Amino acid sequence: MAPEFDPRWDERFSQPEFFYGTEPNDFLRDSTQLFKPGGKILCLGEGEGRNSVYLAQKGFEVTAVDWSTKAFEKLSQLEKERKVEVKKVVSDLAEFSLGENQWDGIASIWCHLSKDLWQELFKKIAVGLRPGGIFLLEHYTPKQLQFKTGGPPTADLMTTLAELKAELKSLEIVVGREIKRDIQEGKGHSGQSAVVQYIGRKPQ
Repeated sequence: MAPEFDPRWDERFSQPEFFYGTEPNDFLRDSTQLFKPGGKILCLGEGEGRNSVYLAQKGFEVTAVDWSTKAFEKLSQLEKERKVEVKKVVSDLAEFSLGENQWDGIASIWCHLSKDLWQELFKKIAVGLRPGGIFLLEHYTPKQLQFKTGGPPTADLMTTLAELKAELKSLEIVVGREIKRDIQEGKGHSGQSAVVQYIGRKPQ
C-alpha cells in the first residue's frame, strides 16, 4: 500500500501556533472514563499532541503515531510545558503495525485517510485492541463539505456511521451517531460541523 504522507502537513505544523490549539478534543475528553484507568492508549495521526498529552496527564501510558516530524516537535513542546511523557512514533499509518492484543484504547481524532487505508486499519484495530479495549473516533462526515469549517476537501476522505458499522462488526457499539455541532479547535476547526462519533468495545 502506497504511503500517504503529504508534505503540506509539515508546512502547516511548522508555524509557531498550534494549528488545532492545545486543548483536547471534547468528545475524547468527555469519554476518557471509558478507557481502562492507567491503560495503554494509541493515538492515530496525532499531530501536535493535544490529545495524547491530555491522556498522559490523566495517567494513561500513551503512544502517538504521526508521519510529521514537525508535528512531533510541537508535541515535545507541549509535553515539557505539562510535565508528562508520550511515546512518539514517526510512521505512515500504511506501514505502522498495531500488533495483537496490545492496546487498552485506540483513538482517532480527525485522522482522515483514504478509504482503502482505513479498511486495513480497521482490521488492525480489531486485532490490536485487548479484550475489553475501546476504539474511539471522531471524524467529519461528507455533510461537512456544506460547512467548510475544517477537515479534508473531498468526501472520499471522510467517514460515515454506516461505514464504521460495516467495517467494525467485531466491536460492540457503545456510541454511534452522526451529529452537527460547533467545534472550536484553533485555526484548523472553527464553527458548525457535521461529524460522526463512534466508540466500540472489543468483547471480553
